Amino acid sequence: MKKCFFWASLMLLSQHALAEGGIWYTDKDSERNDPLQTNLFALPHISNEYQSTPCAGPIDKALLEKPLTLAEVADASLCNNPQTREVWASARVQAAQLGIAKSAYLPSLTDNIAVNSSVLNPESNARSNPNLNLSNNLVASYLLYDFGNRHANLENARQLLLSASASQNSTVQSVLLSATVAFYQVQANMAALDAALEAERASSESFKAAEARYKSGVSTPADKLQAQTAYAQLTLTRITSEGNLQTAYGNLANVMGLPANQKILLVSNTSKPSSNILNDVNTLIEQASTRRPDLIASEAQLKAAQASIEASKAAAKPTISISMSNNLQDGSQLNTSNNSTLGFTVAIPLFNGFAPTYRIRAAEATADLRAAQRDRLRLQISLDVWSAYQNLRTATESVTATEILVASAEESYRVALGRYKSGVGNIIDTLNAQSALASARQQQIQATLNANITRATLAQAMGSLDNAMIQSLPSATLSTMPTNNTNSVN
Repeated sequence: MKKCFFWASLMLLSQHALAEGGIWYTDKDSERNDPLQTNLFALPHISNEYQSTPCAGPIDKALLEKPLTLAEVADASLCNNPQTREVWASARVQAAQLGIAKSAYLPSLTDNIAVNSSVLNPESNARSNPNLNLSNNLVASYLLYDFGNRHANLENARQLLLSASASQNSTVQSVLLSATVAFYQVQANMAALDAALEAERASSESFKAAEARYKSGVSTPADKLQAQTAYAQLTLTRITSEGNLQTAYGNLANVMGLPANQKILLVSNTSKPSSNILNDVNTLIEQASTRRPDLIASEAQLKAAQASIEASKAAAKPTISISMSNNLQDGSQLNTSNNSTLGFTVAIPLFNGFAPTYRIRAAEATADLRAAQRDRLRLQISLDVWSAYQNLRTATESVTATEILVASAEESYRVALGRYKSGVGNIIDTLNAQSALASARQQQIQATLNANITRATLAQAMGSLDNAMIQSLPSATLSTMPTNNTNSVN
């Protein structure tokens, strides 16, 4: 009867504790390593935005054997970049801290077992007639009331988990932005290399024309030397462009969580950046104030700090606990006893050297710090959105301007070269037009790169850089443009 009373009381305490902490669960719902199901609050955001299950394992080698689109590069980066695994692990750590806070609502149970042996005649060397004693003391205790200390600690853990989850989302967006920038940087370097090859070809044609005119005696050696110098300079530019392209491939591989020497193929981007500017900048700033995951994380950290104040205040107040024990003594001389006890304990802290006072002051100062950090971040977000918006406007207008610039430079070079071949122009005009055309093409490439990157940067500044935004960026389609990817060392 005593044992039945003990276990029945323990079951009642457990049910009361689960209801008090708001953590009801059944054996069907529980897991061996996560009985309180705290990991459900730390699931990675990328599982909702990109995939049905969290990423695991290395990138499929078959994926790297075909040209990749921007969306595929983004998915591979999220799955394989160590930063995403790092923040996922950090969220799981905080989820475990939430489990610790929830565990305070459960009773504790301790079983102390002791076995000892004694000799009836200690003065004799003989070990006859040993006396074996078995002691089993089972103690259960539960904290009934603590003036809100457990609740405050639980709220603190919940808010910190929310902060970790929001920080995870922020890191996901940072990885997405890095992948987008690296992708378009490779595309820009591919275009820059093609432009350098075209400029080198045009310079070679100018040099051959100058050399032919020199051999025919209708031009001076200076014309030939100037054309040869320009040709050598553009050859050097082409060599530099090739090196820049390989560096860009290495950066892209790094963002994707791959070795820098991994061979990567990309589709060629032949589409024009969208000229549509999004909503009014004031609207964008308002949207960012509700979407930015780092601001959400900062708000959660402030609430966690405020909960810590309440926890520090409650820790300095009395606590009321209930305890039960069952003590079984079993000796070899038939002196067996079995006793059960039930008791209440009130612990009243009287003086702890002013430590509670300073804990409260530290918690209040921490809350003020988190509030100031939140306000500073809110101001920074408005600046981020404003700067990204203006950069996007500038980049979009620059794309249109560079199209006119390239068309004009191409026509100017065609006329100048024709005049020189006809003998009515000079080499200086031809080389100047050739240089202007090469410069215009490079400016167009840079303007296109800036337009693509600034659109993604604006989305990241607003906290809305996700799969839908990636898909809305200029699509890359296969074309006959060579990729010039020699980054194939394995």
